[in-house]
Amino acid sequence: MKIVEPKYEILTDISEGGIKELQQIERVARVCYKSEDKITPDGESAKKLVGFLVKQGHEAMLEHSQLSVLFTCDRAIANELVRHRIASFAQESTRYCNYSKEKFGGELTFIRPYYIDVTDTDKKRESAEYTPGSTWLDSCESAEILYKDMIALGMRPEQARCVLPLCLKTEIVVTANYREWRNIFKLRTPVAAHPQMRELMCPLLMELQKKIPVVFDDIYTYWPADDQTRKGSMVNENAAKNV
Repeated sequence: MKIVEPKYEILTDISEGGIKELQQIERVARVCYKSEDKITPDGESAKKLVGFLVKQGHEAMLEHSQLSVLFTCDRAIANELVRHRIASFAQESTRYCNYSKEKFGGELTFIRPYYIDVTDTDKKRESAEYTPGSTWLDSCESAEILYKDMIALGMRPEQARCVLPLCLKTEIVVTANYREWRNIFKLRTPVAAHPQMRELMCPLLMELQKKIPVVFDDIYTYWPADDQTRKGSMVNENAAKNV
């Protein structure tokens, strides 16, 4: 049994400052205004126009550029991700992956829930002291044993997977255009979002705000792990109290 932390990896190569991506959006958007003559090769016109489009809410133009991200998370978070129906997905399949095989190390991999502390858990288990951490580890071990037993009895992975918990590690690629990514961040980074979703989305948003700020810099998020507050168009906690 292996325990890992959630993580993400941006699969799409983003140009320096996102200039190429902005120029692609600009080329499409200027068809609307028939202002192709204003395009500059240095990308400054692209920055200005895309910034204007975002500010004006003319985000349809952002649909002409897309981004792919690989998430390593638990099945519960993956279930929330696939609710974004405009995006495209490719996910690790428990139907075809046989985790008892050597290619998976002959073991199951689980994502540690944010609220579970497994520090010194082994010592506490030896002393028969029940904690959320020890109880969670026991349940994961039991699931692994049952899964392997069912495989050994001749059941296929698609049948044996019925005993697997939501904290099972999965990998899922999410591909979406920039407009949809903005929507995802607006839904998945506020403090009301699921904490484990925020573990992935807040750092991802802040990285994209550095890589292509014109598209994402207006979106507010607060992520205590980095002690950073980004102020943008979204309503923050203090503002919400005055509504």
